[in-house]
Amino acid sequence: MTHVVSTINLKGGVGKTTTTAALAEFLSAEFHKKVLVIDLDPQTNLTTVLIGEDKWKELNDAGYTLATLFTDALKSDEDEPDFDLEKTLQRRVSPVRDVGSVDLIPSSLDLIDVQDRLGSMSSGRFHSNVPTDLLRRAVRGILGDYDYVLVDCPPNLGIVTLNGLRISDGYIIPTIPDVLSTYGIPQIQKRVKQFADGIGEDIAEIGIIVSKYRSASTLHMNTVKRLKENPNLPAVLSSVVPEANQIASSAEFADYGTLRQKYGYAGQFDTFRELTREFMQLVEETT
Repeated sequence: MTHVVSTINLKGGVGKTTTTAALAEFLSAEFHKKVLVIDLDPQTNLTTVLIGEDKWKELNDAGYTLATLFTDALKSDEDEPDFDLEKTLQRRVSPVRDVGSVDLIPSSLDLIDVQDRLGSMSSGRFHSNVPTDLLRRAVRGILGDYDYVLVDCPPNLGIVTLNGLRISDGYIIPTIPDVLSTYGIPQIQKRVKQFADGIGEDIAEIGIIVSKYRSASTLHMNTVKRLKENPNLPAVLSSVVPEANQIASSAEFADYGTLRQKYGYAGQFDTFRELTREFMQLVEETT
């Protein structure tokens, strides 16, 4: 069974990319799962974490990113599509040698421009083109090849994000435990529920992942407590990702032999492994 999960937060800089990359790599290396990562965020951070800037630039110049998929939707019905899933799909990504079963569909900076234009796309013959259904139509043939599909969404609730939610069984919200980072969580819940009701599908609230946690911060401690005690919010995963230089540097594309080398020996590896185990359990329970 394939589990498709989106990661989303309306605020940038909350550890969304690091969390998604870590989940993908730990699912592969520690739990022997086959994982597909779909990077919908125009910032392309997740793409460069997994394949590096040089490879990304090569793919971007050739048109082998998700920007091409969405650009095709803006063309007339007579034009041939340029998106090539087989050439766009990057197999066995990650600079960690122990990670051998993570594939990637890369993003592009060009998505910033395309995203704003999708609302005016042609409805196509027989009104068959739906702006929020473009990704599903493109990847539905390969989703069953994977145990987990992780969709990294932009920090907004626009059409590109809704494309990610359209194929998702559920979503997680990585967040720093402060006021600004957590403020938009109810808005995410409301919008996702409205969208799910509109398409007649269930999109489960899997949970909140606390990242960049500072144990000495009273604000962080109180915010986590508030999140856990609020019955209207998704569950807060008990595994809390600490603020650490080694974790921050994991966003750089560099060769590693093991996940311990990449994420750190001072408990960070154990934290991410337990986080991944807890994530898998919650996905099984809620989707």
